[in-house]
Amino acid sequence: MTHLLTKAMIFAAGRGERMRPLTDICPKPLLEAGGKSLIVWQIERLAAAGFETIVINHAWLGEQFESALGDGSRWGVRLAYSAEGEALETAGGIAQALPLLEDAGAAQVFLGVAGDVYCEFDYARLREHALRMASAAEPGMHLVMVPNPAFHPAGDFALADGKVSLDGSPRHTFGSIALYDTRMFRDLPPGTRRPLTPYYREAIGAQRVSGELYEGIWENVGTPAQLRTLDEALRSRARP
Repeated sequence: MTHLLTKAMIFAAGRGERMRPLTDICPKPLLEAGGKSLIVWQIERLAAAGFETIVINHAWLGEQFESALGDGSRWGVRLAYSAEGEALETAGGIAQALPLLEDAGAAQVFLGVAGDVYCEFDYARLREHALRMASAAEPGMHLVMVPNPAFHPAGDFALADGKVSLDGSPRHTFGSIALYDTRMFRDLPPGTRRPLTPYYREAIGAQRVSGELYEGIWENVGTPAQLRTLDEALRSRARP
């Protein structure tokens, strides 16, 4: 297994139904806030953290990603695209992209982030967790959790002493930032539509999921109103 965390995947294949009508003509991660598209904010933060290859999966209006972002050279990274004719959901998207995430078939721990989240998390701090995961006998995950937002008050999972569990407290919301091990998805045939939730629950139940709480700036941009709010906040911060 490759022990250096150099690859990331930005999940960008969703239709963005709640963001319509904006997403009728533009993929959700390419919508702008603060003068940049949501996905560019992610690319810049990944590049600053030392990631070298960023895989972007796409389906709806997917060709717009490739024409807008190119090969990644302007950010000093290599962008690779995993095209899905029909969105395969997150686990299916990972399985489809395995040849891009692995090097000559060697298992890889990689970072997965949502293309429609704005955050200021320092991705470089995940390297220590990636090293630990790479040496584990069984594939696991490391989840970055956030305080429960107003639209999700019950949270997703419990987090205590760096371990994620299905039950218990305190409960936090998964921030759509995680380390994954490609070994977990090798049995899923490419082209299969499969959500990631069963993988979370199985790995958490087997006590193979660690986690941490991030309490900095994090916004899940799901609606036009949330996009406007984020845009205004970023523009006000940029003013002298």
